Amino acid sequence: MQLRPSSFLPALLALACLPQVAAAATATAPGTAYQVLSRLPLAGAGGWDYLSFDAQHRHLFVSRGDRVLVIDVDQHKQIGTIADTQGVHGIAIAPDLQRGYTSDGKNASVTVFDLGSLKTVATITGTGEKPDAIVYDSASHHVFTLNGKSGNASVIDPAKNAVIGTIALPGKPEFAVSDGAGHVYVNIEDKSELVQIDSASSKVLQTWPLAPCESPSGLAIDAAHHRLFSVCDNRTMAVTDATNGHQVATVAIGDGPDAVVFDDATSMVYSSNGESGTITAVHENDPDHYTVAATIPTQTSARTLALDPKLHRLYLSAARFGTAKQANGRPTIEPDSFSVLTVGHH
Repeated sequence: MQLRPSSFLPALLALACLPQVAAAATATAPGTAYQVLSRLPLAGAGGWDYLSFDAQHRHLFVSRGDRVLVIDVDQHKQIGTIADTQGVHGIAIAPDLQRGYTSDGKNASVTVFDLGSLKTVATITGTGEKPDAIVYDSASHHVFTLNGKSGNASVIDPAKNAVIGTIALPGKPEFAVSDGAGHVYVNIEDKSELVQIDSASSKVLQTWPLAPCESPSGLAIDAAHHRLFSVCDNRTMAVTDATNGHQVATVAIGDGPDAVVFDDATSMVYSSNGESGTITAVHENDPDHYTVAATIPTQTSARTLALDPKLHRLYLSAARFGTAKQANGRPTIEPDSFSVLTVGHH
């Protein structure tokens, strides 16, 4: 999931208007009590991308440039760091293996760590160029990295801690999800397509169009009802039937979405919209019908998120941006402004 220059908008005005936005959101969504409950400041420099949640250990993993921060959400504090993950984008959790895997974009490698001790146990080299999203598939017991620059996926066998295959993709891959039943699904950002992969044979089965979705990024799944949720740059969430690629619905969301999660217990889909500084909460009325339940104020730049399925809380990374530009044209991050937001019911 690459950082988009358009998503780096000044956050100060949005933060100043937060109470008014919150009031407006409450007015448009009666009975919805979701709000920012807390902010956990996390010192140090670096950009960020995905977050991932380990439900068993109740640890939140936060990518941060060259390291992954480990947060105990119940203690509301950082308890560890997975070091030397250069250019880290994503963190995949394999509960049955008691292992975590990070996609280290700058090194074309994956760092393997123990979920209990948080110690690094291996480094796997030889993925495609700039591994970005990463997903563990419980059916095949394989890890897949989605490689942004080389436009393919690398297949990793955790038993060997080695890359054992490469899957050619039709374009630049973004986020991926597994259905746990033998399929991995991948958004193709530059083609506005969705790919279905057979996780056992490591072969592409289908490629489906996502129009009118433009530049899909985040992807989530309702595995029980075979529904995929792709969030797109043109303020659109596309809902796709995972069995045949038929688009069953589109839903209006906010600007700059980069992640989406599905809460099975509440039938709610949440899109984090970094440019709007909001979360769009969408209720699955049934597998083919969806209603926007609320627009939840967060913070400009809060574009990725993870779900705590026990407490039904959402965690987002955010920071304030300065007026100066970096060499790559992106705004600088104000020192010591990075934090993790917790969104939930009071």
